[in-house]
Amino acid sequence: MSNTPMAANPLTRAVLEIDEYASGLGWDQPARLFALVDTARLRTQEPALAAQLGLEDEPATTGLTPIEQDEVPTDKALDEFLGTIAWPDAVVGCALTVERLMLPPSAESQVPEGMSEARLAKWVASHPDRQEVRMTVAVLRDGSRDSAVRLREKDSPTEVLTGPELVPGLADALKATFED
Repeated sequence: MSNTPMAANPLTRAVLEIDEYASGLGWDQPARLFALVDTARLRTQEPALAAQLGLEDEPATTGLTPIEQDEVPTDKALDEFLGTIAWPDAVVGCALTVERLMLPPSAESQVPEGMSEARLAKWVASHPDRQEVRMTVAVLRDGSRDSAVRLREKDSPTEVLTGPELVPGLADALKATFED
């Protein structure tokens, strides 16, 4: 993707590429799941697929290629769905992009106790300090992780936050998809 900033780490590049792709689709999108495959291995073992993905002219050192998977079901909780995934050996990592409402840490003390998940979601949705965010989280089989967070109100490639520990719970859930 031409607008993706260069990053030294192939995993960070993949996260930013997925973030850019999701950004091009606009907001209010469903969660999207991606397999991450080694680009050089893909070109060698699956040249027709690599050509279909436009990878034949990529430099040999290009690291990871994200491949979008089938739709993430909306009738099942995300953690339940992730618990059903098993990846073939050719997949070296996976990524997920998902939109959520978040509150700043200062709002934590205002959360009413004893609310059901549905009531809490409504409370957050009506909170004046809520932020709509798109989170893209990726993990590799070896445990490496990275993520990107984009605020809807600052929807610009230059305003995307990146880091390995921005969404640790989601990274842990994705890592679990590689465990036996």
